[in-house]
Amino acid sequence: MWLLSTNAHAVPSFARQTNLQCIACHTEFPVLTNFGHQFKLNGYVMSAGQSFLPPLAVLLQPSFTQTAASQPGGAAPSFSDNNNFAVSQASLFYAGRVFGPYADKLLGADAAAVANKFGIFFQTTYDGVAKTWSWDNAELRFADTKQIMAHEVAYGFYLNNNPTMQDLWNTTPAWTFPFSGSGLAPTPAAATLVDGSVGQQVGGLGAYTMIANKLYLDLGAYRTLGANFLRSVGVDTEGEQQITGLAPYWRVAYEVPLENNARWEFGTFGMAAKAFPDRVSTAGKDHYVDVGIDSEYQISVGRHDLTALFSWISERESWEASNALEGTSNTKDHLHTAKATVDYLYDKTYGFAIQYFAIDGSIDPLLYGDSATGSPKSDGFIFQLNWMPLNKNGGPGFWPRSNIKFSAQYTAYAHFDGAKMNYDGSGRNASDNNTLYLEAWIMF
Repeated sequence: MWLLSTNAHAVPSFARQTNLQCIACHTEFPVLTNFGHQFKLNGYVMSAGQSFLPPLAVLLQPSFTQTAASQPGGAAPSFSDNNNFAVSQASLFYAGRVFGPYADKLLGADAAAVANKFGIFFQTTYDGVAKTWSWDNAELRFADTKQIMAHEVAYGFYLNNNPTMQDLWNTTPAWTFPFSGSGLAPTPAAATLVDGSVGQQVGGLGAYTMIANKLYLDLGAYRTLGANFLRSVGVDTEGEQQITGLAPYWRVAYEVPLENNARWEFGTFGMAAKAFPDRVSTAGKDHYVDVGIDSEYQISVGRHDLTALFSWISERESWEASNALEGTSNTKDHLHTAKATVDYLYDKTYGFAIQYFAIDGSIDPLLYGDSATGSPKSDGFIFQLNWMPLNKNGGPGFWPRSNIKFSAQYTAYAHFDGAKMNYDGSGRNASDNNTLYLEAWIMF
């Protein structure tokens, strides 16, 4: 489900906490501006002290999905084979200072000075396709700053359930375009471990620093959470890769300020893990090593905001356990993914985005059993139009900083799960999976 891994959202409770419009932190939300980077870097705790509303926010995503060819048997249980309406998801957020605007009253001024350095992003989601509730992205942070040798050094610690959730740029998997996608359309099966494959299944602890607003360093470690706990928070553990021991995650990025209010970031990130396939511990462990490179360029001039994003991830896989369990044809495989995106916004209101994406790797008929060729190869383009009528001025006075985004997204495949056209001429061509997805993000 590579194109459906995106649960990245702008949260109105952050805007109410800072008493700023959404455009202070975002261009086309959830794309972060430089100020948005600073807000996240400092642990979601910046506050103007003017709002006494609790740090709560709600998201609703009504949608319509149409695929180029109908899906025999239905797009999902209780849905028809095409032209489906749904509430893709409904989410409740607790996001901002851990104690909201109430720390002084609850703890006293001295304790509140420390407590207000802890920030939280917690999301619970109802999936309108699967018709289930579960926890979603969740993170607790502590952040502070120091002056070291005339340089400002920001640093912090985090505990979260999705590798790359802590990152500042829209190039790493947790926050990258497309920011949402249909759960009622076919999507490529192959995905690297770091690219959403273990999100909400793991717990991770890490530390980060930003030196002189240029050099960003992050080191963390993740482990799969217990099956009973995951089921209690609504996560389906069937087919889960159980990371054993600690899987290190690393991130290095460097950002260069440029003329005309522009900036350029380039960096690398990665993760290494040992895992039991399907939580089966009797046949040894599979080994994964994911290494990514990324770059982001952003410029804002007058009414124009332009963001260009690039990421490439290479995964090396050693199937000690899966091969013994007859889940793979090979003992070693590789997988590569790439995304290149341009996102433009005019007058903070009207926007479009274009992405080229590609997935490719080893031929492995058992691993990619649904592929006509035994290959994970998928590639194509995503086109999206956006309209945000409330983006500059926010919502009604009784619940300020509400927002809405209407999107029309079209995904066109050149290859899908290894095939441009099935060898025998039967079944679905890649283009049969082309998808029109209409959606509203209603945030309040």
